[in-house]
Amino acid sequence: MAGDQITKQRTRRRVGAAAVAKPVSRPPVIEFRGVSKVYSSGDMGLDQATFTVDREDFVFLVGATGSGKSTLMRLLIKELEPSDGAIRVAGHDLREIPRKRVPFYRRNLGVVFQDFKLLPSRTVYDNVAYALQVTGGTRREIRAKVPDILRLTGLSTKLHNYPDQLSGGEQQRVSIARAFVNHPPLLLADEPTGNLDPETSIDIMRLLYRINRTGTTVMVATHDQTMVDKMRRRVLELSAGRIVRDEAAGLYTRDESTREFARRLRAPGAPPPGLV
Repeated sequence: MAGDQITKQRTRRRVGAAAVAKPVSRPPVIEFRGVSKVYSSGDMGLDQATFTVDREDFVFLVGATGSGKSTLMRLLIKELEPSDGAIRVAGHDLREIPRKRVPFYRRNLGVVFQDFKLLPSRTVYDNVAYALQVTGGTRREIRAKVPDILRLTGLSTKLHNYPDQLSGGEQQRVSIARAFVNHPPLLLADEPTGNLDPETSIDIMRLLYRINRTGTTVMVATHDQTMVDKMRRRVLELSAGRIVRDEAAGLYTRDESTREFARRLRAPGAPPPGLV
């Protein structure tokens, strides 16, 4: 009997040790496997795209107009369905999400558009609060979350303003605040600096970097090659629907402060030495 108890104790210790030694692996936030999209016109939007994006990554999606960037983004928000291949977001196969559940799926995404898509008849506060209202947020939750996100995005003094009373950069900040107020695991930004001047663009990228540092995975589609080069994050390049470059990040430190980050973006030429 004593021998049986000793054996059981040893077994439990071995099982416990194995559990400690084996960390739980989490699936990538984004996973494309042989994904193609052919439009009804016969045009190829995406051609056998395969890649993964891990949690907390910051990824740029680049390429000329018509290269497939918008198609990829629309597939991720399930506005389009792939002609072939599989897309997984946080381990969930998008093919298995029925149409009636798509709004619930999108509530776990943050999406920022080039043209802001703000509600013109609502104040800054109400535009951001709306994102919580449509997901069932309570009044208490809205009162707690909206002021916090407005502080994060530098909009605390603008909460009673309407969109037409804001600059383009401020409107984009509202768009980002609305996309991030639910703290989604994935934030997609489609040309977020496309209509902005260089200095405002730096401020917007600095804000997206700050959001990324909170743990949210960020994917940015952009034509701004100068910004991409200076940020030194991972780059996925598309051409005629095919991924032609997947370049790893480099020449920066993961614990770089947002101030250091902005200073580096403003510096002419290559990033300052020491950021490796």
